[in-house]
Amino acid sequence: MDFFLPDEDDAIRQEVRAWIREHPNPTARDLAYAGFVVPHWPQPWGREADPLTQLIIDDELRKVGIRRPFNPIGTGWLGPTIIKYGTEEQRDRYLFPMLAGEEIWCQLFSEPGAGSDLAAVTTRAEHAGEYYVVSGSKIWTTFAHMSKFGVLLARTSFPGSSHETLSHDELSSTGNPYDDVTSRHAGLSYFICPMDTDGITVRTIRDMTGHESFNEVFFDEVKIPQANLIGNIGDGWRVAKATLGNERVSLSSEGLMWGAGPTVMDLIDLVAGRDTLSTPVRHRLTRAYINEQVLRITRLRITGKAVAGQEKGPEVSIVKALSDAHGKSVMDLAVDIAGAGGMLRDGDPLCGLVGWEHGHGRTWGKKRTLGASDWISGFLFSPALTIGGGTAEIQRNIIAENALGLPRD
Repeated sequence: MDFFLPDEDDAIRQEVRAWIREHPNPTARDLAYAGFVVPHWPQPWGREADPLTQLIIDDELRKVGIRRPFNPIGTGWLGPTIIKYGTEEQRDRYLFPMLAGEEIWCQLFSEPGAGSDLAAVTTRAEHAGEYYVVSGSKIWTTFAHMSKFGVLLARTSFPGSSHETLSHDELSSTGNPYDDVTSRHAGLSYFICPMDTDGITVRTIRDMTGHESFNEVFFDEVKIPQANLIGNIGDGWRVAKATLGNERVSLSSEGLMWGAGPTVMDLIDLVAGRDTLSTPVRHRLTRAYINEQVLRITRLRITGKAVAGQEKGPEVSIVKALSDAHGKSVMDLAVDIAGAGGMLRDGDPLCGLVGWEHGHGRTWGKKRTLGASDWISGFLFSPALTIGGGTAEIQRNIIAENALGLPRD
């Protein structure tokens, strides 16, 4: 695969530029209808773009400062799942508002006793006529407090027991009555959950960066329409695996915080040309750049498989295992370079190095420059990278079992 972008006279590049001239200030709906929000999606929501076309589109939008609508969990993980397993009515209802960022989405998977081991989910959904009645709780649900919809993984049957006779409280107090992993997976179902439904309580969790993006979510006999089931009843694990395997394909995005925030190149730009850096620090910067390129090429391979209609392989877990540790190491390096200034909570630890008080030259969108919150909050948040979305240990287990063929445990 050729990783070099084509010249200025490339036909695709010219097509994107022509569209931008016609839409100099595009709305979110304009971008969605043009297929520019997630270009690799199938039509009419995307452009069925191959990896090179995606890179060209990203490059042209970035040059003029056009930012895609905000809905990272929706467009990154959940939209592709609805395309693959949802009904035509579900796709028609949810996808364009999702792409335009008009309806924010969250993922209701993890529970206090079921984080990395999602087969241990105990939140139950009991069938009652045209509805499923949901009771239980979720935790670490990003953006639940601002979401219109969430996708919910709930248990609709329990091995060895009928869900009509075993309550959520009884299940939680007695432990999970599962004979094996296969049966644990078989009783799960996957729903679209309107977050304003009666019986849902959302409580925000403040992290040490001072932000409130995580939440606890409680379900007290919440009625979810039967039409909101995605896939077949009891087949939620297969659907959920598609969600967990989806990775946002914005190939030029190299942000260290799960695709957002500053990049390795931002750090290199800040310290380039300075002769005060020690040799070990220069070696760490070099390793960071090399690791970033390895990750970029691996992401391209994943995208190539998706475009070709092939199943994602262990590369997805490899990227997560590498990129999370990579993000943390680069943030650690930034604070190390800053020295004593890196201990300040309200200042950019690198501004003193370059003499800029309000961020530096790389523009992130039309009105966004990197500054204090990106480096300080990034450093404080970075330990979460190796936990959220499946711990580093779980990712290595997946690689060991699925890629290397090693036995479980």
